[in-house]
Amino acid sequence: MAQEFRLIRPEELTDNVFRLVHKDWMLITAGTPDRYNTMTASWGGLGVLWGKNIAFCFVRPTRYTYEFLEASDGFTMSFFTEEYRDALEICGASSGRDTDKIEAAGLTVADHQSGLVSFQEARLVLECRKLYYQDLNPGHFLDPSVHDMYHNDYHRMYIGEIKACRMRDGE
Repeated sequence: MAQEFRLIRPEELTDNVFRLVHKDWMLITAGTPDRYNTMTASWGGLGVLWGKNIAFCFVRPTRYTYEFLEASDGFTMSFFTEEYRDALEICGASSGRDTDKIEAAGLTVADHQSGLVSFQEARLVLECRKLYYQDLNPGHFLDPSVHDMYHNDYHRMYIGEIKACRMRDGE
């Protein structure tokens, strides 16, 4: 039987954020339980801005998830244990436009009754309300090496207020 999630305050997180985002990866998900998309990401972070606990992530306009982020008031960031690395690779390598990534990855949509979509197998879920977005402007890159990461497909940054932080029991 799957363990349940418990609500915690974001200040109670003990994870190393650099490892959590960059090494462990996450699924960014937007939409409704009836129609959503998710993508694997390793860019983003957590912090405090405007007196609120926030999470931020980056999504290219060419990604299918971008359409759902644009149409949604919120998004989730779901983090997993290493045993789900293959599932994260599937969600990062295939497009939800032509593949049921969730079925292929063996994941299950969680029911948190928030209207946001996350996954039962996650060990940590951040439910976020969108506060702000900003398109990255290549004219503002101060380090020339950053240009090498792009081919005129610049990310949009989303900042969301963390409205719920759900930790898997036993974590």
